[in-house]
Amino acid sequence: MLPQRRHAEILRCLTQDGSASVTALCEQLATSPATIRRDLIWLEREGVLTRVHGGAVLAPSHERPFDRVASEDCGAKDAVAKAAATLVQDRESVLLDIGTTTHRLAAYLRGREITVLTSNLAVYEELADDNAVELILLGGVVRRNYRSMVGFLTEDALRQVRADRVFLGAAGVRDDGSVMDDTVVEVPLKRAMVAAADQVVLLADRGKFPGGGLARICGPEEIDVLVTNADATGPGVDAMREVGVEVLKA
Repeated sequence: MLPQRRHAEILRCLTQDGSASVTALCEQLATSPATIRRDLIWLEREGVLTRVHGGAVLAPSHERPFDRVASEDCGAKDAVAKAAATLVQDRESVLLDIGTTTHRLAAYLRGREITVLTSNLAVYEELADDNAVELILLGGVVRRNYRSMVGFLTEDALRQVRADRVFLGAAGVRDDGSVMDDTVVEVPLKRAMVAAADQVVLLADRGKFPGGGLARICGPEEIDVLVTNADATGPGVDAMREVGVEVLKA
């Protein structure tokens, strides 16, 4: 198993239970204690967990709060969200990913005769009083700091549904077009959303190019539409175009 995949599985275990022993992680990932300990050391350096005797616990706050992220680059996020909303047709079912740009997108979908599926609690709060929208909240472990739900329950729910399109967020897009995220526990959920939708729409403002991230969500070939206010040319955008991704300028 690749290190990135192990890291995602470790974070998923910690999110579900709050803590995990080295022994349990070895059994879950079918790998050696030495490998697990190296992974835990690496993840602790990244600030996402704290090692304790015999295992690890999830760091109480290893990411910036949702409200702080939402206050950054507001104009760019709003432009991307507004452009993305034009893709949605009446009576469609859409998946909205965790994140602040998808929250802004939800505001542009108010009053539409559509179905919205999400584990984004901010999206839920935005649309909860909108009788025109059929709103489906995916279950899971609540991440209060980032107003979202994650974990195996969310992934299981996604395997039971099919959406016309998913609006996906990311930490960054690398020069080769790889879509990345720096919150490891979200990556399995994002992959499940990609698998559950007929069309994958990536929302990425100019700040995501070039971008990094801890774990790879998918390659450019799995994206159908990129909505961005980034420059029309550049390595990441060009890599997407080369594999046939439609680029919608915000």
